[in-house]
Amino acid sequence: MPDAYMGSILRVDLSGETISEERIPDSIYENYLSGLGLAAYILFKEIPAGADPLGPDNILGFVSGLLTGTGSLFAGRWMVTGKSPLTGGWGDANCGGTFSPAIKRCGYDGIFIRGISENPVYLYVTGEKAELRDASHVWGKDAVEAEKMLVAETGPRSRVALIGEAGEKRSLISGICNDGGRIAARSGLGAVMGSKRLKAVVLNGAKRIPVHDRDAVHKLSGKCGQWVRMQSPLIPGGMMAYLGAFMRFLPVQMALDGMLYKMFLRKWGTGSMNQMSVEMGDAPVKNWLGSHIDFTAKKSAATNPDILKQREIIKYHCYACPLGCGGICSTKGKYARTHKPEYESVIALGGLCMNNDIESIFYLNELLNRAGMDTISAGATVAFAIECYESGVITRHDTGGLELTWGNSTAIVELVRAMIRREGIGDILADGSRKAAERIGGDAKSHAVHAGGQEPGMHDGRDDPGYALHYSVEPTPGRHTIGSFMYYEMFQLWKVIKGLPRIWPLYMKGSKYTANKKKAVMGAACSRFMNVVNGAGLCLFGTFLGAKRIPTFDWINAATGWSRTPEEYMEIGGRIQTVKQLFNIKHGIEPNNFLLTGRATGDPPLVEGANAGRTVDIKGMIRDYWKQFGWDEKTGKPTAESVIRSGIRED
Repeated sequence: MPDAYMGSILRVDLSGETISEERIPDSIYENYLSGLGLAAYILFKEIPAGADPLGPDNILGFVSGLLTGTGSLFAGRWMVTGKSPLTGGWGDANCGGTFSPAIKRCGYDGIFIRGISENPVYLYVTGEKAELRDASHVWGKDAVEAEKMLVAETGPRSRVALIGEAGEKRSLISGICNDGGRIAARSGLGAVMGSKRLKAVVLNGAKRIPVHDRDAVHKLSGKCGQWVRMQSPLIPGGMMAYLGAFMRFLPVQMALDGMLYKMFLRKWGTGSMNQMSVEMGDAPVKNWLGSHIDFTAKKSAATNPDILKQREIIKYHCYACPLGCGGICSTKGKYARTHKPEYESVIALGGLCMNNDIESIFYLNELLNRAGMDTISAGATVAFAIECYESGVITRHDTGGLELTWGNSTAIVELVRAMIRREGIGDILADGSRKAAERIGGDAKSHAVHAGGQEPGMHDGRDDPGYALHYSVEPTPGRHTIGSFMYYEMFQLWKVIKGLPRIWPLYMKGSKYTANKKKAVMGAACSRFMNVVNGAGLCLFGTFLGAKRIPTFDWINAATGWSRTPEEYMEIGGRIQTVKQLFNIKHGIEPNNFLLTGRATGDPPLVEGANAGRTVDIKGMIRDYWKQFGWDEKTGKPTAESVIRSGIRED
């Protein structure tokens, strides 16, 4: 029996209604870890070139992490993978909750599903059996209601990943839910699950997860936990806007130590940054055309982190998480209890649409979670539609009578409902802003902000160009959870990995906007490291503690019995990145086509606000980044030499 990983995957063919187990050689784990790396290895080999993302040849993979269940902290993330119907390339989405350990407790590191069922089904797996069951009674139910029904049907220990109405209707911005409305939201993989007529995966196993040196893992976790528990008094939430304004006026940039952000997360969750990010230029406003001048501190006050905190009934902890940045909140509307809206959701449904109605944001967040639709892409597509309406590209006749004006929360709510149901203009918008622009025609394309078809996260690359870089270069574009200059500062990888550039406590803001080798090294390090993190099943927020405080590499060695250096793990991260890029090339993706919309890189630059006059040398940064992996600097395609050097076998 191997240590840390289970050594097996479950294969399901919905077309043939067959289920089988497969042993995975140790060498695959040694070269790709588990989690995202294992999925990348399998999907690159097995999804045929040109496969329809919504067809039978696409493979939907649910994977746990190498460190999940070993006693390592923050190791509760699960990932779903497949060919993205939104971008046409590599797709993955990441979520917390309690589903990740459930995969391994059934005896598997991943569950890989191909084919299309004739009728709605759900997959039920224990440690002893796996079977397909009729799901007609839960098809059409929202994700929260259906989850409750399936748990009642299969037992209280069951853990469920499932789609809501958006996935059933194959919205290309739909995700996959668990734990009462948490969602693996990005890449449109809910549509893949819906196309397979697979309502849910229900897991109810109790197998023991092996660990090589459990005492060593616990000792490492104990030291890490001490850093998590360290908490100093913080300013009131209402002062965060002023802190953001202060940072806006500073001519220098302060390198961020993740311990400070950890304190914010522990007190308020990700919503700690709501007002601060608007004021400092990190949060995009008015479909990326506005700034704090448009969405003033008075307007954003409705999203003050203390206001959200007042609604919190109880903190929400994902599996193995000592931080508890989530929360269960009470609301005044239809839903009495809801997950606390994350920063991304608040900005996408708030400032991006100029909406300061907090009740509507709470409602929309729950509505979208239950429907299984990505709040980032949904909010961004609404903002796109409002701008189209404002410019006359669409009219009140097109909207079915909705007056799509900035901040009109009533119209925003009705539009989102229409998107979920695919009714009227909602059917046009349900697949994201790029598809909507293609369907609307005319000047609509100029209003759509995306990278390769996916709307970017709610962090502005004109404030931190590292976001713009990763939005454009990642095999899954538009993702805010991979890297930025701020992430590199918090990871502090230079403290454990030789040769990486050190960041000094203060540096001039202007230095961020030009391309150079140092920035490319930083960006490539973020990509490599996050592939290790996602192979291990760790949480991004945990890594923000810094490499000396969260012992990622030591945890893996203790759990598996390996004795690798941090540099060797980063090589694995680079191998995974190259395989994902090769997946895209295999499926006809030109990496240059994933370039972020010019508006979001300062082309043309804003004329006022925190990011006024700023333009990111995005093409130069991309060129330098690709060179770090040995890929062709003009096309982004891995060279034969880089593939050989990475140790990738294409058999």
